[in-house]
Amino acid sequence: MDHADIIIVGSGHAGAQAAIALRQNGHDSTITMIGRERDFPYERPPLSKEYLSGEKTFERIQIRPPHFWGDKGIDVRLGHAVVEVDPVGKTVTLGNDTKMSYRKLIWATGGDARRLSCPGAELEGIHTIRNRADADRIVTQLAGGAKRAVVIGGGYIGLEAAAVLRKLGRQVTVLETLPRVLARVAGKDLSEFYQDEHRANGVDLRLEASAECILGIDGKVSAVRLADGEEIPADMVIVGIGIVPSTGPLIAAGASGGNGVDVDEYCRTTLEDVHAIGDCAAHANDFADGAVIRVESVQNANDMATTTAKSIMGDKQPYHAFPWFWSNQYDLKLQTAGLSIGYDQTVVRGDPADRKFSVIYLKEGRVIALDCVNNTKDYVQGRKLVEARVVLDADSLADVEVPLKSLI
Repeated sequence: MDHADIIIVGSGHAGAQAAIALRQNGHDSTITMIGRERDFPYERPPLSKEYLSGEKTFERIQIRPPHFWGDKGIDVRLGHAVVEVDPVGKTVTLGNDTKMSYRKLIWATGGDARRLSCPGAELEGIHTIRNRADADRIVTQLAGGAKRAVVIGGGYIGLEAAAVLRKLGRQVTVLETLPRVLARVAGKDLSEFYQDEHRANGVDLRLEASAECILGIDGKVSAVRLADGEEIPADMVIVGIGIVPSTGPLIAAGASGGNGVDVDEYCRTTLEDVHAIGDCAAHANDFADGAVIRVESVQNANDMATTTAKSIMGDKQPYHAFPWFWSNQYDLKLQTAGLSIGYDQTVVRGDPADRKFSVIYLKEGRVIALDCVNNTKDYVQGRKLVEARVVLDADSLADVEVPLKSLI
């Protein structure tokens, strides 16, 4: 049986950063990183943006050049999934029945794209955007002449894909079941702004609209039928309706968890010597007033990985990383600082018509988050307001003549 001092399951942002951070913090024993994909670690956010549009090659989104991992003595085993964990015997079993033993295990598997469950969901031409292969299949179909796309889901992935497809000259319809886009992550002001932008760019945006089934001809997508009976012609369907955390083997092994796997402030699961990090890890987040949540972001993946590496090396520092996010759509750069969970008031700073403004989220008068559109200055200064947990009046925040940093 093969052995590694530390086994990392998952080769995305979290897994890659865990391996890097372990070496940076002095770990000199064996590390094995096991990934389901056949590609060395790469950045995921560009998949629905620059990589999909062709603005960035795959080489440009790799987290490190392929030779880096060998140079650092990190054994990378690609194209393998871990299907079983034995926390007592401290072993993992791969899909090919290979067993490996470990001293410490880091679970960094992220999640799988949530699939459609309606009739026709198995037809050719239905895509998600979770990995390189997903994006490549879309690019291939576009190159083959696909002109009409229906995007199901008005979250960031769906809207980013819609923006790219419009830039490429395709006909795009977006379906969102809720009354507004981005409803789960942003306030009404930001939602309405992006709705207007997409419509101005030619997207047929349908709110409170759901797909009843996908229609096909010869096994390929031909249309999407809505709940009201309307049929929208389509050559391809892109599904962006969230992810399902990949935690099955850990939960089966006895780890605590529901929506993800539960971890403590050092990213430890309830299984001895097993950590979990990134999209699949449910943790009590200080910036959500201690609520147990999963944070799907590169920031969270990287910072949890660093927390775990330091903890394993004896430098235990509780996870307390500032949450931030971004999205690029058309010529709009959205930067988000903090978590708007539980907000009870919003303040719009600037005029959305100028396409440069911020939405500030308050909870009992305290600044908890900002969404900044083409407004990096507010983003940088606003982060400090969130970190300082300051209580401010709405008028001061709304006044663009008052720098946010002066309010700390």
